[in-house]
Amino acid sequence: MSDDIPCPRLAVTPGEPAGIGPDILVQAIQHPLPAEIIAIAEPDLLTERARLLNLPISLDHFDPARPPAIRRPGYLQVLPVRHRIAGRPGHPEPEDAGYILETLSTACAGCLDGLFAALVTAPVHKASLNRAGHPFSGHTEYLAEVCGSGQPVMMLANNDLRIALVTTHLPLAEVSRSITAGRLETVLTVVWHELRTRFRIAAPRLQVCGLNPHAGEEGYLGREEVQTIIPVLEKLRRQGMPLTGPVPADTAFTPDRLAHTDATICMYHDQGLPVLKARGFGDTVNITLGLPILRTSVDHGTALSLAGTGRSRCSSLLAAIRCAVDLAAPATGKEQPPRTAQRVL
Repeated sequence: MSDDIPCPRLAVTPGEPAGIGPDILVQAIQHPLPAEIIAIAEPDLLTERARLLNLPISLDHFDPARPPAIRRPGYLQVLPVRHRIAGRPGHPEPEDAGYILETLSTACAGCLDGLFAALVTAPVHKASLNRAGHPFSGHTEYLAEVCGSGQPVMMLANNDLRIALVTTHLPLAEVSRSITAGRLETVLTVVWHELRTRFRIAAPRLQVCGLNPHAGEEGYLGREEVQTIIPVLEKLRRQGMPLTGPVPADTAFTPDRLAHTDATICMYHDQGLPVLKARGFGDTVNITLGLPILRTSVDHGTALSLAGTGRSRCSSLLAAIRCAVDLAAPATGKEQPPRTAQRVL
């Protein structure tokens, strides 16, 4: 272990204890990492999961007084959140819901206080949290509530694409009425700002999908484009934001369009994410924009059937860690030309 190499300090939450979150964290720390990783978790959970996976692990109590340093593979510092874990691998239990949320709130507080440069999250089981009586639609919304400020926008990125969402985890029946002029303007403004600041793209080029087939066909296939989307795009164009759209979603991801696009704005979850995951599942990173903290995450769920089996892959968690390191790096004062997502990761 080396204690003299400066590096960013990242908080990592393992998510649902019955899922693969603990697995992929134990797997990830077997690799050389460009950051000091602090697990916000129950230490016994990580020890037990490492035993099941037959992987070496050396846990140490996190001491914030020590300067951040790159550690040897297999070594992990833990900020303990004590809890008797009820769920077994593959079998989530409502009794663990409060523990999961406490790991997130603890990590978030550390980021707000400047203790951690960023938060990296493993997946949670939304249904289990809701069954336990905790209304939870996703990390993005929960972290915004804990932070108490910000305008969260979900963006996923991989080697080929960056996709940001106007609406996130909503039933399709609720999507249309949730696409308001205010929400769309907020999403576009946040994405534009963060691509310039965090991603250091000098002049971001955004394309915006329509909601309806053929982007509404001038109102004949739906009025959302005419009534909401086009007026917002025209307003922001007048303010100097170069926006393309509304673009029919079925042609938004052709090579010609993507060659002139730094990010695509999709109206709802399954409009863009199936395309993105088909082109890079397991190597995609979920990035929360618009918060006072930096948060990245994996592109997959809890995969309960794989928990504790050793068949899970940690590639997305590794990508999320590397992405957090890159985005947390201080600006050099020189704006960069547009970069692919993978170069950011």
